[in-house]
Amino acid sequence: MTVSSNTHPYSLEIIPPKAEGGSYQWAIRKHGKMAERSDRYYPSEAKARENGLAIIEKLLVGRE
Repeated sequence: MTVSSNTHPYSLEIIPPKAEGGSYQWAIRKHGKMAERSDRYYPSEAKARENGLAIIEKLLVGRE
């Protein structure tokens, strides 16, 4: 699952759990190449997305 609205050149990929009832992670790609990966696990897809988008926002602000 990838989100890329107003986050150019970054995109967010939500990584689903490997086992039923597991935790989600996120990966941030810059121009398609891996830039960052979460080092924490999140109980839901929404929490992982929220945290990943916050990191992208920080990356975008630091770029300006």
